[in-house]
Amino acid sequence: MTDPSATASAVPTPPDPFFTVGTRLANGLGRTGTIHTPHGDIHTPAFVGVGTKATVKAVLPEAMKELGVQALLANAYHLYLQPGSDIVDEAGGLGKFMNWDGPTFTDSGGFQVMSLGVGFKKVLAMDAVGVRSDDVIAEGKERLAHVDDDGVTFKSHLDGSRHRFTPEVSMRIQHQLGADIMFAFDELTTLMNTRGYQEQSVERTQAWAVRCIAEHEKLTAQRAHRPYQALFGVVQGAQYEDLRRQACRGLESIVGESGRGFDGYGIGGALEKQNLGTIVRWCTEELPEHKPRHLLGISEPDDMFVAIEHGVDTFDCVNPSRVARNAAIYHPDGRFNINTSRFRRDFTPIDEDCDCYTCRHYTRAYIHHLFKAKEMLASTLCTIHNERFTVRLVDEIRAAIDGGYLEEHKAETLGRFYARR
Repeated sequence: MTDPSATASAVPTPPDPFFTVGTRLANGLGRTGTIHTPHGDIHTPAFVGVGTKATVKAVLPEAMKELGVQALLANAYHLYLQPGSDIVDEAGGLGKFMNWDGPTFTDSGGFQVMSLGVGFKKVLAMDAVGVRSDDVIAEGKERLAHVDDDGVTFKSHLDGSRHRFTPEVSMRIQHQLGADIMFAFDELTTLMNTRGYQEQSVERTQAWAVRCIAEHEKLTAQRAHRPYQALFGVVQGAQYEDLRRQACRGLESIVGESGRGFDGYGIGGALEKQNLGTIVRWCTEELPEHKPRHLLGISEPDDMFVAIEHGVDTFDCVNPSRVARNAAIYHPDGRFNINTSRFRRDFTPIDEDCDCYTCRHYTRAYIHHLFKAKEMLASTLCTIHNERFTVRLVDEIRAAIDGGYLEEHKAETLGRFYARR
């Protein structure tokens, strides 16, 4: 509903500048920088913590702030289904709803519609092997989502109720959620779709992007009582160089009635791990360098270095918290499971050099006991550590770029982390 007191001059606009570039790598792609949002600056490269349902599982939002997380990402699909984006809006937006005063992101819901709708795991890194199909679905799963040129019809994974997402619906949901940065609605494919389907999907995502910008501008004017929300376009194209470059150029060409295009870009889609850097490079060579780039869904140390070196500014992944709930611990000497018997009488911290709350107050033996006793505190303590490990890793990469010693830092960090393999 339009605020009767709003005028054209009162329409929220993005900060000027929205993004500033700091130190550049010699390759011309990797860089440090700063994203300026209404709720604070994000110093890049930065890891964005994932609070899917307006919470990072097992950890207080206040704890995430203490861990050095600069921004949190929530999920439009999940919050639309529960509690409802209108309730989050009534609460004052995502940040106020979850008691987080820093920058926030929301994704468009397209990933969850696809991954839950066809039964794939949440992390879609895979090898492009096997028979390709235009109707990919995980083995033994029922198709819950159906895509057409206008949008996606899907069944809720909660109760089986039917819903419809279009670019306009996704924009309305995300405006109600009120994040500082949101993403255009896109169609996520897998590496197992045919080349022909990938071509159709890139064209469909381009058409949806045009509609997203139009709806975004309309809602921004109507909701002048809220701070400006930046909108990122999403690059698809799977493992095909020409489609990735085509998608980037297509998104960059879209301009709304305001004369502005996308405020930044997300690099999406299932990626072959071994080709991550190459695919990211295709995109960052095409995208405007004065706008930020976000890579959706990575978390392993080697992937972080590769992505950042090739021009990614921010990225997110649920992995640090998800694996923590299964007793998997990140450590400078590699990942290990703390619920194995060798830690039963280990009265040392997870990492003696880590400054997180868990490492300063608890031992491996105690955390091992918590997992064996099936105590919820186990998930909390391990998530605190894993999130801090990830944040500190990226902070150190940023410092290494600014300090001019990235190559040495990369060799030392990855050599130590993967030495056991």
